Amino acid sequence: MLRHLLLFSLLLLFPAPAEAAEQCGKVSWIYDGDTLMVEDIGKVRLLGIDTPETEDSSRDRYYLKAFGIPPKQLRQIARQAKQFNIRQVKGKRVCLEFDRQTEDKYGRILAYLQLPDGRSLNRLLLEKGLAGVFRRYPFRNKEDFLSAEKNARAAQLGLWQQ
Repeated sequence: MLRHLLLFSLLLLFPAPAEAAEQCGKVSWIYDGDTLMVEDIGKVRLLGIDTPETEDSSRDRYYLKAFGIPPKQLRQIARQAKQFNIRQVKGKRVCLEFDRQTEDKYGRILAYLQLPDGRSLNRLLLEKGLAGVFRRYPFRNKEDFLSAEKNARAAQLGLWQQ
């Protein structure tokens, strides 16, 4: 009996860690290929991916130096990524799944966005070649995302067209 009481007390003192709660809401605005607004949640940055900027940017140097992608092609892919997101999620209810880091230095929520059919928007953008993997920081789906990017590169889709 004493053993059960002790175990019960320990469970009260040290509960099992809770999983990060999933949050759901309606997408009200698409800013660009990797940033959108979800009602009652806030501005969301898609975790683990990077899409080109809609206007010339200092980030273009990275794509040009690392992958040989010229700015004109980056602008085209940026427009395509934004339009893809508008078609996929604008006005739709989606769910956000979180990783270790939940906010970026700009105060945006970092999340994997799950479409109503359960697919990941983050991964879909990689599969279509409309995004590259954001390699700078660790995240749970990094290996899977690198694999999706590799497949898009092999198929010469989007960013990876020659």
